[in-house]
Amino acid sequence: MTSPTDSTQTLPGERLPESANETMHNKNNRGDYEEPGSSVLWVDWEGPDDLQNPKNWAFRKKWMATTIVSLFTFISPVSSSMVAPATSQVVEEFAVTSSALQAMVTSVFVLGYALGPLVRMFCEDMQSFTYPIKILGPMSELWGRSRVLQTSNLFYLAWNTACGFAQNKEQLIAFRFLSGLGGSAPLAIGGGVLGDIWSVEERGKASAIYSLAPLLGPVIGPVCGGWIAERSTWRWVFWSTSIVDVMIQAAGLIFLKESFAPYLLEQKAKSIRATMDLENGPVKEVRSVFESKGSRHWKDIFGRALTRPFALFVHEPIMQLLGLYMALIYGIFYLFLTTIPAIFARIYHQDVGISGLNYIALGIGLTGASQINARYMDRIYIWLRENRGNGVDEPEFRLPSMVPGTIAMPIGLLITGWAAQSHVHWAVTDFGIILVGGGMILNFQAIQVYILDTFTLHAASALAAASFLRSLAGFGFPLFAPAMYEKLGYGQGDTILACVSIALGCPAPFIFWFYGKKIRSMSKYARKPQNQQGQAQPKKEAPAAVQPGNSERPSNETEKVSSDRVASDIVIQHRPSDAEKSSPPPPNNA
Repeated sequence: MTSPTDSTQTLPGERLPESANETMHNKNNRGDYEEPGSSVLWVDWEGPDDLQNPKNWAFRKKWMATTIVSLFTFISPVSSSMVAPATSQVVEEFAVTSSALQAMVTSVFVLGYALGPLVRMFCEDMQSFTYPIKILGPMSELWGRSRVLQTSNLFYLAWNTACGFAQNKEQLIAFRFLSGLGGSAPLAIGGGVLGDIWSVEERGKASAIYSLAPLLGPVIGPVCGGWIAERSTWRWVFWSTSIVDVMIQAAGLIFLKESFAPYLLEQKAKSIRATMDLENGPVKEVRSVFESKGSRHWKDIFGRALTRPFALFVHEPIMQLLGLYMALIYGIFYLFLTTIPAIFARIYHQDVGISGLNYIALGIGLTGASQINARYMDRIYIWLRENRGNGVDEPEFRLPSMVPGTIAMPIGLLITGWAAQSHVHWAVTDFGIILVGGGMILNFQAIQVYILDTFTLHAASALAAASFLRSLAGFGFPLFAPAMYEKLGYGQGDTILACVSIALGCPAPFIFWFYGKKIRSMSKYARKPQNQQGQAQPKKEAPAAVQPGNSERPSNETEKVSSDRVASDIVIQHRPSDAEKSSPPPPNNA
């Protein structure tokens, strides 16, 4: 970034200097500069083309990072469902009679995705017991994203391997839950990596590939798991996943570089401090441009990370409607993952390996719709921006792909349910599954990118809130599915799910297309419409000069406003022109 006012480079969840509109001066060739009369030395990038800034990485390096993060996000969901075709072997070996417990063998992994943040929040005061667990999310702000991703993946790898050595159902369920806790980190942090390295015009294609990983993984898993279980034992289902994960971990260690700008600039500030200790003259306080006094302390970081996702869901209608719809999508997805083996084994009398191949239908729907969406999402966004938005970026331009998604998913549910119940040829049932998969990924991608563009500065927290809800649904839906289908049958059961998806999903894109800008204008956290962002703000008095030896910044009215509120009022898309950069700095605004 070139200055604190050039917030295009600002990443999700980051903090800005205390006065977001304040312009820094006297920048040298290292990117650090002083405020007149201040004893603070601010550290920034070395100009707009600084190659150390992740947004200026080479295209190949960006796609390498995107691919590695997508692989991390792919492998743990593979484990979430790979055991589904082998559930009959687990049930037989451990004498599991309850249908809920049988489903829990698969779905408890997803509970780890959901409960990770809650464990950290509820155990806040139990320092000695929970410290290693509760820092998995916020510690990316302290130690960078790459280190957290790889450490959490090792935690997942250890417990996933342990699942293959489980001696009873209690051990298996406990180990699955712990591996889910470790596997949740890529889903929580991976989206932030994309925000670190891609600009808003390029983000659609990268997000389409990244968001496909957590849905395609649970599809590929059962296809492989069915044949592995049939040719060996259910234990090799876990060990084979661990072998692949070791290769992904090695690729991450070699190719995945740190991308979190506040962490990178903080490391740069530390090196400057070390250099200043060797120089003559007064030693200044050195801070990065993302850091206000105390803002990078671990208590502040944890406080924001643990509370903001829940505040977003409570106060933001955008999160309430889209979060609930995403939870429904994910719940139906895992319900399908656990019931497909039963449908094709009981109704179509297929063995374990052959019935697992029907997951390919779900994969075709997911992959085909995702690739079409990836090809056209950014093009549609740019066309709408130029023809409907007068060149202004609006998150609502991400919504058109939701329309076919909200139609395809309920139609697929109806075809799948009634074809299975009527014993129609299995190809018809698979066609319904293809439509369900296509509708799911179109909705999933549009919602995820819309949330990312809407809550730009707080996107990590917004995605965490959505992830929590959808993971709870992914855990809960498979538990009631056997009882529902046993009582109602596949036709009526899927009809209920189709009606709920129509009620929640079909109005959503139209509500936010027509009223999204108004909703964002009333939001505390969402990115404001740009016609509001550009409005003049009341002037504040010039800050008093800092006295020698005083490292505190001048007290002014702006410092009374929380940095979150200040950050949410910034013009997200404004890029200063060369003329603006060379012109005298504007007066400070509150």
